[in-house]
Amino acid sequence: MVTINENYLKLPGSYLFSEIGRRVARFKAEHSEATVISLGIGDVTRPLPPAVIESLHEAVDEMARPETFKGYGPEQGYGFLINKILEHEYRSRGIELEADEIFISDGSKCDTGNIQEIFGLENVVAVTDPVYPVYVDTNVMAGRGGDLSASGGFERIVYLSCNAENGFIPELPKKRVDIIYLCYPNNPTGTTLSKAELQKWVDYARENQSVILYDAAYEAFIREEGVPHSIYELEGAREVAIEFRSFSKTAGFTGTRCAYTVVPKSVVGYTRDGKAVPLNQLWNRRQTTKFNGVSYIIQRGAAAVYTPEGQW
Repeated sequence: MVTINENYLKLPGSYLFSEIGRRVARFKAEHSEATVISLGIGDVTRPLPPAVIESLHEAVDEMARPETFKGYGPEQGYGFLINKILEHEYRSRGIELEADEIFISDGSKCDTGNIQEIFGLENVVAVTDPVYPVYVDTNVMAGRGGDLSASGGFERIVYLSCNAENGFIPELPKKRVDIIYLCYPNNPTGTTLSKAELQKWVDYARENQSVILYDAAYEAFIREEGVPHSIYELEGAREVAIEFRSFSKTAGFTGTRCAYTVVPKSVVGYTRDGKAVPLNQLWNRRQTTKFNGVSYIIQRGAAAVYTPEGQW
């Protein structure tokens, strides 16, 4: 008898944004005259920049010539894109990272969902509430969520309320947690954290040997002074934080699929007997086993985002 992963049965019947999409499609079919403003998944509405399109075309042409054809590429990403990310996203802000701490992927949704695979099932997970459902659902699938409670949350997940009373800024957990998901600018509230506010979370993680999973997909929307564009602007963050970035919101890549995750070698987890293990090592092992990398064509398009013409 083949058994199943029964954790899947603890989840609601369908993924939130898939259900929203079905309901919107049904409504449009029944009310063709209506103008619908979608508050569902954060898709884009404008085409890719001309510089990106030109680079994509050039890369396609290269695939047609024997001397420039590309087969399997490096699982972690091509150096030409990684180096542009290092220069434009980090060194320009005084942040020094190494090339092998950047992992190119096909989307932050995949990375924020898959990263939990490198952590033990006994870890206590904390999420802000409301929250991007991927963070919770993937941990429930793995077995960290416990059962669904009458209140609508999962028993083993720690929910950090974000509401009008606290200015949509969560308080530090009242009990120790191991894995903390933070998304800033926040989806769905739009809230940002100042450097001082985010430093509190970094300090908490350092004091408790916790890890922050920092989703910065909406970083390009930051306009205020004093709001960090990267968690690595904070003292000690390189010891406790993994950062997720996406080209979807910055360059319209929702249908093209390209993102990257930063895993500093100084971020560690622990074996049951207390031995420290670099999470970079584990994520590299996971990715090289389960992922063959983003296509050369797409990475060429992403690299064009960093040209003057790509910043339209």
